[in-house]
Amino acid sequence: MTNDSVCRSPEKPFPSIVKGVELSDFDADRQLLDLPGVSLLIFTSPGCASCRFARQALPALGLPVDRLCWIDAGDNGGLVQRYEVFHLPALFVVRDGEFQGALRSTLARRELTEALQQALERVPEELP
Repeated sequence: MTNDSVCRSPEKPFPSIVKGVELSDFDADRQLLDLPGVSLLIFTSPGCASCRFARQALPALGLPVDRLCWIDAGDNGGLVQRYEVFHLPALFVVRDGEFQGALRSTLARRELTEALQQALERVPEELP
């Protein structure tokens, strides 16, 4: 068995309660246009401590979203540029293929839920 095996790390304290999807420059647009419901896009980087915390904490928060869509900012410069990502982690909301905007919130359940509700009340736009 290698380090790349599918064994679960004992460091992961909580099982994910929301589906996670990895997106890239090559498939993000198609996926986001086709996925029903609310998707939370999270731009991260392996070298970012806050991003590592987000990867660990967000799946277990029980947010009112259908899925978490993870995008590695270092490997997907086209998406980073189009979404105008200036800091990490960066969070955006897409509902039924329409862009609901960026989330500005701490990575706490209550604040994220409130920010999500506000984002979903905005007039939707086309994906960047």
